[in-house]
Amino acid sequence: MTTNQLVEQIKKKKSFLCIGLDVDLNKIPKYLLNEDDPIFAFNKAIIDATHHLCVAYKPNTAFYEAYGIKGWQALKKTINYINEKHPEIFTIADAKRGDIGNTSTMYAKAFFEDLAFDSVTVAPYMGKDSVEPFLAFEDKHTIMLALTSNEGAFDFQTKNIDGKEVYKHVLETSKSWKNAENLMYVVGATKAEYLADIRNIIPDSFLLVPGVGAQGGNLQDVCKYGMNDTVGLLINSSRGIIYASSDTDFAEAAAKKSEVLQKEMEAILS
Repeated sequence: MTTNQLVEQIKKKKSFLCIGLDVDLNKIPKYLLNEDDPIFAFNKAIIDATHHLCVAYKPNTAFYEAYGIKGWQALKKTINYINEKHPEIFTIADAKRGDIGNTSTMYAKAFFEDLAFDSVTVAPYMGKDSVEPFLAFEDKHTIMLALTSNEGAFDFQTKNIDGKEVYKHVLETSKSWKNAENLMYVVGATKAEYLADIRNIIPDSFLLVPGVGAQGGNLQDVCKYGMNDTVGLLINSSRGIIYASSDTDFAEAAAKKSEVLQKEMEAILS
């Protein structure tokens, strides 16, 4: 999917909502555990109930890898279902990969070719030769960790080096990499006050913003400081949506939570 196609979906749906499909078998409705593939059964119900309210889905691969081959098969079935039924929806493999050269190329092939995701999250700590192999794939996007919402973000990302925070060095350096136009960036919603400075460095790039809802991020603040002329934001909510109910109405409850966010987004866009 191209960036222009993503922007068109945002305009059409009046939404820039991304739903995280982070499936924990200890949290899904118990009756689903009787299904042949409870992870996919849960995801399918969520997707069927929410696809008209969001523009992206983001499975965190850890929640699939933890269940071995069955989990990986459920991930593949989930992405195939989205691509077949809702090809207009942007898909994000939240894998946070990051390794050098040929290894990164193989990671990229796994997510872009075998699983056919539109994008994958990567960690930039090892530098350009760990990220450029992802950027080489046409019409695919690499979403680089920039400023995250976890407590440990302050261990390194905001440290000052030569008068500038590390995350700013990362952002500025990444702009020089080959095919950098395919980059998007992760910026946590709980770091909304940093967004103005981030937009000064990367004014046109899309930002994937987790942390709205369960982690305490504020949608209005994120939009105030982070929105650009093409919106340029994908606001992710995971637990706050998919675990809105643990009963048989879980999909309907997820849709209601999604609609609340979508309506807030529609008001901001109008």
